[in-house]
Amino acid sequence: MKRISLLLLALLLIITTVACSPKTETPQNQDVVQEETNDPVPPEEPKGSIILSTTTSTQDSGLLDFLLPIFTEETGIEVKTIAVGTGKALQMGRDGEADVLLVHAKADELKFVEEGHGTERLDVMYNDFILVGPEKDPLKLKNDHPNNILEGLKLIANNGVTFVSRGDDSGTHKKELSIWKAANIEPAGDWYLEAGAGMGDVLKISSEKQGYTITDRATYLSMRDTLDLDIIIEGDENLFNQYGVIPVNPDKNTNINGEGAIEFMNWITSKRGQDLIKDFGVEEYGQPLFIPNAE
Repeated sequence: MKRISLLLLALLLIITTVACSPKTETPQNQDVVQEETNDPVPPEEPKGSIILSTTTSTQDSGLLDFLLPIFTEETGIEVKTIAVGTGKALQMGRDGEADVLLVHAKADELKFVEEGHGTERLDVMYNDFILVGPEKDPLKLKNDHPNNILEGLKLIANNGVTFVSRGDDSGTHKKELSIWKAANIEPAGDWYLEAGAGMGDVLKISSEKQGYTITDRATYLSMRDTLDLDIIIEGDENLFNQYGVIPVNPDKNTNINGEGAIEFMNWITSKRGQDLIKDFGVEEYGQPLFIPNAE
């Protein structure tokens, strides 16, 4: 009986202790506070880079050195420039070796897009070609035919005076050949030198040989202080020089940055890009080297 009483007393003490112990409850709706970490915020995805295949005139004139750093700063897209003749630039597009083209042979550009190599073509800017030659101007073209390139070329060919041609299937070369054709002349002979070189090099050769050549105005103005050449013929409608931009068809291969190419096209034809082009050259040369005309 005594043992039973002791057991009952012990049980009563246990129940009393449990009942009096404070309860710890976790609130049903309490927010869970996560431990703070010092992990860095993931960086923004890089936008990559694009390959711009373009004519030597945009490079030699200094336009790309002016525009591209601004484009990269504003978009995050790096640009690798390959300056070649327009014919070579278009071929690079056909071969899928460039993302976007900036060239100046409109008929060939439209054909390039029609054949499916480019997604579209937009006008960007224009300037003009000019005939430059020695200050002495032995044929007196500047006096007698200052605005008539056909007559000028006829006199050069008939008198066998040195003429330096790009000879590189560039936009300038294509324009030159079209003007010879319009003048009903097939240039050939010792007087007709085919350099197979870019515009800057051709101007240097013409200066050294005191010959005539056809050049875009922008490249000539950017180099005139280093040349012994004057503007001889200008202002002829046959000398108009239009530039266009073409994103290469991204279906060519998986390496083509189609989105970057489109962003470049949109930027250079935007008000921002067009205003920059309009201002380029004004301070240094007193005139813009290119006239923007994107629609």
